[in-house]
Amino acid sequence: MKKIGVLLSGCGVMDGSEIHEAVLTLLAIDVAGAQAVCVAPDIPQHHVVNHLTGEEMPGETRNVLVESARIARGDIKPLKEIDTLGLDALVLPGGFGAAKNLSNYAFRGEEFEILPEVADVVGSFYKAGKPLGFICISPVIAAKVLAKEGVEVTIGKDKKTAGHIGTLGAKHVNCQVSNIHASLGGKVVSTPAYMLGPTIREVAKGIEKLVNAVIALA
Repeated sequence: MKKIGVLLSGCGVMDGSEIHEAVLTLLAIDVAGAQAVCVAPDIPQHHVVNHLTGEEMPGETRNVLVESARIARGDIKPLKEIDTLGLDALVLPGGFGAAKNLSNYAFRGEEFEILPEVADVVGSFYKAGKPLGFICISPVIAAKVLAKEGVEVTIGKDKKTAGHIGTLGAKHVNCQVSNIHASLGGKVVSTPAYMLGPTIREVAKGIEKLVNAVIALA
């Protein structure tokens, strides 16, 4: 059975993993007959957001690994242990956690930095010929790590983010929410998901295609 890593960044669209995208990814992996293996960095969240009001909660702190464990039902490993897990591929769901915890793209735009252990794993999977899937806003991570490889990614039709991707040296490709774009011989696959929306049904179509494409190449 193929083992597909799912790199989470917390729990909740505003400060962690987008829960719909994460769960749809786990479902698609299971339906495809593969095994999902959840991982997350053991670091503090950048901040905590009240998802009812959309406002930051001053003085409250949470841990990315602990919060990600909510989605994984407790079955999750620290990202630093990823080399021991024997994974065949890796998928990164979106949510602001990808842009606040796995990187600081939400705050620094095209001058952003990626958490070193995240950059290392993306680069090592690519060099090993293992497929990578990027959902929603997470393709900006691929754009930075794999820009010199000529990677093509999508984040939907968002002109500002697409411009940043181009500035990094990667290429942005417009893509409908229900579709995917494959780059570098199919080893890097992306889908817009909630960068476009508008419904979970449409988002699910793109994520299912992405997962199936990643597994087919694993």
